[in-house]
Amino acid sequence: MGWSLVRAIILLPGMVLGVIPFFITWLTRNTRFSASAASHQQAVFWLAIFVAGIALVLIIRTVSLFFKTGKGTPAPWDPPKKFVVSGPYRYMRNPMITGALLVLLAESLLFQSWPLVCWMCVFLIGNMIYFPLVEEKGLKRRFGEDYALYCKNVPRWLPRLRPWKPEGENQPL
Repeated sequence: MGWSLVRAIILLPGMVLGVIPFFITWLTRNTRFSASAASHQQAVFWLAIFVAGIALVLIIRTVSLFFKTGKGTPAPWDPPKKFVVSGPYRYMRNPMITGALLVLLAESLLFQSWPLVCWMCVFLIGNMIYFPLVEEKGLKRRFGEDYALYCKNVPRWLPRLRPWKPEGENQPL
């Protein structure tokens, strides 16, 4: 694992999933919005663990695909050099962000925190604006018609029921 990937993991998800939620819970302590950790005896605790497990598998898989298949990282300073259309990317265009949203949902459930739910919503709205206006335009410039075809067949946020497979391609799912 290269330094660029480690730096990308620390800076991007570390801020969104760790530092900002920490400061939100710290700033709202001793208020009516104070976080309250769920007990392992509560169903919400186990739901949070389940959602976090799905999220972590999704994030690890997508980062691994960017690193191994795409020859890059999720970070804008070292993006994948090859277009990645395998694994979760056959079902939706942004599985990495979906994984991050699921982590934020798990944190919200685990800490029973409405301010963390608000942060998750802000993160979602920010990405819903950023991806079509910035990210996807850059991907269209870098990967051309392959990316345009991918966009026509794979939804941005909600997964397809069956994986999309470009014609003539025999990549493993």
